[in-house]
Amino acid sequence: MLDFLNPIKGFGVTFRQMFRKVDTVQYPEEKKPTAPRFHGRHQLNRWPDGLEKCIGCELCAWACPADAIYVEGASNTESERYSPGERYGAVYQINYLRCILCGLCVEACPTRALTMTNDYELADDSRENLIWTKEQLVAPLQPGMEAPPHPMRLGDSEQDYYRQGPSFAAAQPADLLSMLARSRAADEQGDQSAGGTS
Repeated sequence: MLDFLNPIKGFGVTFRQMFRKVDTVQYPEEKKPTAPRFHGRHQLNRWPDGLEKCIGCELCAWACPADAIYVEGASNTESERYSPGERYGAVYQINYLRCILCGLCVEACPTRALTMTNDYELADDSRENLIWTKEQLVAPLQPGMEAPPHPMRLGDSEQDYYRQGPSFAAAQPADLLSMLARSRAADEQGDQSAGGTS
């Protein structure tokens, strides 16, 4: 009815905001904690013995709507083992120029190898630095872990790893360390006996 008042109504939001207290964020000096399930930088996880969880299946790359993930799988051997399965991710790259941090890659991963951290500071002034490689994405070794390649320490097959996964998560670090120490000692005894018989 009163069309000439429409522009004034439109400025109503502007006028209301003009007199409110300004909420100044003191970033980066003061960083507010993120929500627990925040979708930040990706991380490639490890088993408690240090082997990688990634099996190089490339399902994360297929699930990515932005085509930001590149994976090349390779086969494990008994002398050079990086993961409990037949294969491992030899090359793993995430292009953060394309990534939209949606988390579909995490949902697609069958081994929970890929998760998202709360780290959101990904900005850089170089395009090349925003293509993260496996070395940057893989979780650091924790106390008691052994850098791959090495034999399986937590079971005789990949099925043992997946069946016992929840018990690994519930176990105390001291229990895992003693389990790994026993496995390493058994491997060393086997190597010594094999060396003595030849």
